[in-house]
Amino acid sequence: MGWLRDWKRKRVLARHAIDDALWHVVTASLPFLRGLGVEEEEKLKDMAVLFLAEKQLTPLRGVVLGDPDRLSIAIQACLPVLNLGLDWYDGWVGILVYPGDFRVKHEEVDEDGVLHEWEDELAGESWEGGPVVLSWDAVSESGRVAEGGANVVIHEFAHKLDMRNGDADGIPPLHAGMDAALWQAALEEAYTGFCDAVDREKETWLDPYAAESLAEFFAVASEAFFEAPWELKRRYADLYDQFTRFYRQDPAARLPGP
Repeated sequence: MGWLRDWKRKRVLARHAIDDALWHVVTASLPFLRGLGVEEEEKLKDMAVLFLAEKQLTPLRGVVLGDPDRLSIAIQACLPVLNLGLDWYDGWVGILVYPGDFRVKHEEVDEDGVLHEWEDELAGESWEGGPVVLSWDAVSESGRVAEGGANVVIHEFAHKLDMRNGDADGIPPLHAGMDAALWQAALEEAYTGFCDAVDREKETWLDPYAAESLAEFFAVASEAFFEAPWELKRRYADLYDQFTRFYRQDPAARLPGP
């Protein structure tokens, strides 16, 4: 039914448009968009319109999302799939936005059959086949990865891409012509070195949370790929190369260095 989706999307784009002034205000607040060509920016604008039409943004616990806020989330969510297409976000609809970090209860049965329960305080979460959950406080920090901050939107939507072929493991569905062995080798080499630095309590330029798992390392490194690409390329050249092949973008070529 691809023809039906295409028809619906053409109707949405014909009926809805983003005000130029609003677009400029929001994109100016996201410095990692600099360097996008005119055609790329127009493509991103169309994708943001469709994203807002197809996904349901739900503010919770007193959060009020104005048009600039919704557009900012949409732009950042669409950037990773700019050259992949919105179909990569198929299979789910909801985006829940809390005012700040939220508590999540986890359960896990170990090898001995013992049930362990604990709570985490999170700034974002993605569920396979379910919604993306975001902290608005964390969303407002976007654009500061190069300064040691985080981009929770890119992070959680990278998880969504990772989960398109099952549980999040740092290995999303790779394109035809990509070598899975090269991807895994580059990811694991970078991850191992990063974990070693964290274990030795060395200061790291990526969020130490990236050491939690390969999935988290992929998501945190994806934040850096779009916001601080020159640093990711300098430190993990092989991983950066694999990311350019997967995302079909080369942010280091369009963004000025630090």
